[in-house]
Amino acid sequence: MYRAPVEDIAFTLKQVAGLKPALDAGIFGDLGEDLVDAILAEAGRFASEEVAPLYKIGDEHGAVLKDAAVTTPPGWKELYRRWIEGGWNALSGPEEFGGQGLPTMLGVAALEMWNSAAMAFGIGPTLTMGAVEALDKHASEALKAKYLAKLVSGEWMGTMNLTEPQAGSDLAALRCRAEPVGDGTYRIFGQKIFITYGEHDFTDNIVHLVLARLPDAPAGTRGISLFLVPKFFVNDDGSLGARNDVFCSGLEHKLGIHASPTCTMIYGDGFQGAAPGAIGWLIGEENKGLACMFTMMNNARLAVGMQGVAVAETATQKAIAYANERRQGKASDYSGSGMAPIVHHPDVQRNLLTMRALTQIARAIAYSCAHALDRARVGEGEAAANWRDRANLLTPLAKAFSTDVGVEVASLGVQVHGGMGFIEETGAAALYRDARIAPIYEGTNGIQAIDLVTRKLPLGGGEHVHRYIGELKAVADAVRTSNIEGFGRTADNLDRALADLDEATRFLQKLLADGKADAAMAGATPYLRLISLAAGGAYLAQGGLADRGRIPLCRFFAENLLGETRALKDRVIDGAESLAAAGKALISA
Repeated sequence: MYRAPVEDIAFTLKQVAGLKPALDAGIFGDLGEDLVDAILAEAGRFASEEVAPLYKIGDEHGAVLKDAAVTTPPGWKELYRRWIEGGWNALSGPEEFGGQGLPTMLGVAALEMWNSAAMAFGIGPTLTMGAVEALDKHASEALKAKYLAKLVSGEWMGTMNLTEPQAGSDLAALRCRAEPVGDGTYRIFGQKIFITYGEHDFTDNIVHLVLARLPDAPAGTRGISLFLVPKFFVNDDGSLGARNDVFCSGLEHKLGIHASPTCTMIYGDGFQGAAPGAIGWLIGEENKGLACMFTMMNNARLAVGMQGVAVAETATQKAIAYANERRQGKASDYSGSGMAPIVHHPDVQRNLLTMRALTQIARAIAYSCAHALDRARVGEGEAAANWRDRANLLTPLAKAFSTDVGVEVASLGVQVHGGMGFIEETGAAALYRDARIAPIYEGTNGIQAIDLVTRKLPLGGGEHVHRYIGELKAVADAVRTSNIEGFGRTADNLDRALADLDEATRFLQKLLADGKADAAMAGATPYLRLISLAAGGAYLAQGGLADRGRIPLCRFFAENLLGETRALKDRVIDGAESLAAAGKALISA
C-alpha cells in the first residue's frame, strides 16, 4: 500500500527546488515552514489512508455510462466529497474567490500524493484547477462572479475540450463551431473526444471550456475561440437551472486509469428535447481562444508531469517492498537461513536504485518548475521576467521527462516482480498501464521536445538556458570543493554531462540561427532527455550537499546513469542526417 513520502517531498521542495530560501526571505508573506510541514503531513495522511485504499476498486470497477450519465466506482463520489471538504481543491486557488492562495509548489506536491494514491482520481481536479486559472486570467467579471467560487471550492468541476476526431495535436483542423445568438451568448455545435471527467457523479454541475470556430473566423489556429459551456445553466442567485444541450455519448475503454471517465462529448444535438445548440459564453476575445486555453494547458502539463513522478514513486515503493519479501537464490551478503530476499542481489539493487534516482530527479525538476512559476507570480520587473523564462524552459522537461520516467520506472517495477509483475494481483502491471497515457496527453512528449528546442532555447536571446547551465555547473563546483566523503566521481561526471549539454545546446541554437529547423527538431527528443539527466544529476548533488544521507544515491546516479548524456549528445549532433535518410523509406507513396 502506498505511503506518502512526506519527508522526501518536503526535502526536495525546501532544499533542492528553492522553497526554504524563499520562505526565509519572506517571498510568500507570512507562510512559514511549520504551515508547509502541516499541510504536507495532512495531505500525506489523506492520500495514504483515504485515497490509496480505493485505488484497486477503481481500477477493477471503472467508470460506467448509462443513459448519458456516468457513475464512478463505489466509494469514489464520497471520497471526492471528503477531499473538497478538506479544502484541497482550493489550496492554491485565488483568495478573492475562496482559495487559499498558497504557492504552486504546495499544490503540485499535494497533487503528487493524490496521483500516487490513485492517478485516476488525481487527474480530475487537475483540470478544474486549470479551468480556474484560465477563467481568472481571461474571463469577464460576470463569468468570474458566477462560476469561480464553486470551481475553486471544488463544488463544481471543470473540463478542457480541445480534441476532435480529426484534430488531435493539430488544432488547426478543429471544426466545432460557435454561432452568435445575438444576446452575448453562442450556440456550440460539434463533437469532442478524449474529454477527461467530461461526465461524472462527483458534482452536480460541470463547467466545460470548449474550443470552437465562429462563422467568419480565419482559418487555422488564429480562428479559434474559447467558450464556457456549463452542463446546467446557473441562475442569477447561484442555483442550477435547466440542462444545457451537451451530453456524453460514450466512454473510452482504456489501457489504464479505468476509474477516470474519458468521454465523447456531443454539443448541440438537441439533447432531451432542448433547442439544438449548447449555449456558451465567450472567454477572452474572439479568435484568441488558443492563447486563453494555453493558460490552462501549461498548468495541465506540469500537473501531468506530476502524474509521472507520482506513478514512479508508487512503483518504486511497491518494488522495494516486494524485493524485501521475495526469496530466491543465495547472496554473499545474506547471513540468514534459506534463500535470500532478492533485494540482496546486485542486479535487483541496480533496478531499484535506478527507479529511486529517476523518481527523485523527476520530482526535483517538476518542483523547480513550480517554484519558477511562483517566483514569476510574486516578482516584479526583470526578476519576474527571468523566472517566467525559467518556468517556460522547465515546463517541457517537467511534463515529458517526468512522464517518460513514470513509464520507465513502472516497467522496471514489473521487472523486479518477475513473473508476478505480469499478474494483475500484485498491482505492478496496473501502475504500468496507468503510466502509459501520461507521455501522450496534454501534448505528446515529442511535441514537448520540439517546443523546448524551437521555442525555449531561444529565450532571452538564447542566453537563458546558458545561465541555467551555469547554475548547474556551480553545483558541480560545490561538490568538488566540499571535501565531503562519499561523492566519488560525482563532480567529474557531472562536469562531463554538463559539457555534453552545453555542446548540444550550442549546436541546436546554431541550427536554428541558420534556418535548419528540421535538423534541430530531429535532435529534440534526445536533447530533452540530455538536459533532464544533466539537471537531475545536479539536483541530486545539491540534495547530497544538504544531507549526507542522500550522497549514496547521488553517487550511484553519477557513476551508473549519468554517462548516457554522451550518447544523447552524439544523437543530437550526428543523428539528423541518418534519421532523414532512413525516414524516407517509411513514407507510403
